Amino acid sequence: MVFYFKVRPEAGDYTIFMGLDKFENEDLIKYGFPEDIWFHVDKMSSAHVYLRLNKGQTMDDISEGVLEDCAQLVKANSIQGNKTNNIDVVYTPWYNLKKTPSMDVGQVGFHNSKLVRIVKVEKRINEIVNRLNKTKVERKPDLKAEREAVSAAEKAERKVQLRDKKRREEMERLEKEKQAEIRSYKNLMVQEKMTSNKQVASGSKTLEELEDDFM
Repeated sequence: MVFYFKVRPEAGDYTIFMGLDKFENEDLIKYGFPEDIWFHVDKMSSAHVYLRLNKGQTMDDISEGVLEDCAQLVKANSIQGNKTNNIDVVYTPWYNLKKTPSMDVGQVGFHNSKLVRIVKVEKRINEIVNRLNKTKVERKPDLKAEREAVSAAEKAERKVQLRDKKRREEMERLEKEKQAEIRSYKNLMVQEKMTSNKQVASGSKTLEELEDDFM
């Protein structure tokens, strides 16, 4: 089971989601998207909460309002964190999550600590948590199938882009050859004209030669 939530409407059409338990967290870790941002209460047990950004967006594009929604939801879904004030919530891109065979179910590390950020949560804000819970939807998605479908679509898109690129390059090559031929033809015409003028000049008699002929 995966739970889906909608962030505050004024922030845009963003979805937050989390697994029911650590076993579903494993699938979320395995079949995440590059646009997913992972949230967790630092140094405490909590739900693994994800924010799905739009394609091309990064952590820098997360607004303060959306960040607050995610942090509050993580805090509310931590037994210890929900009761504690002034906690830290860490967040990082999904692709920065590191999973090794020796780790327990649901446990993760990071490939690059520089990609991990921290947001301080002073206290639980019931107004935010209640608003998020009102948008809650439960689903049993086939995470593997969803990821494979997106991967196939992205592969097809890259194939089309590559084909279009090759077509443009071929058209540019043909255009360059055409322009080179035009320049070569113009140069040839100029050279022929110069040669013709020289021949006329060399075939013309001077004034003195004409006078001798007259005499």
